[in-house]
Amino acid sequence: MRKSRFTEEQIVSILAESDAGATAAELARRHGINKNTIFNWRKKYGSMGVSDARRLKQLEEENRRLKRIVADQALNLQVVKDLLGKRL
Repeated sequence: MRKSRFTEEQIVSILAESDAGATAAELARRHGINKNTIFNWRKKYGSMGVSDARRLKQLEEENRRLKRIVADQALNLQVVKDLLGKRL
């Protein structure tokens, strides 16, 4: 997955500017991003604060790591079942 050019703090501050009344087109031009990016950020981060956005990022990373562990365990289990099945 591609790493964002913007940190959570920057994203939250851009969204705060949007809440203050700046248009999406104006923000997109000023920060060099696409208008749709602002709408996607608003959908994802909503009215979060900086600490909430950091916590979300940490939870997403932990979830990604745990999914990888589960996939590895499932693969190991399948290999063991295949080996035991061939012996019987």
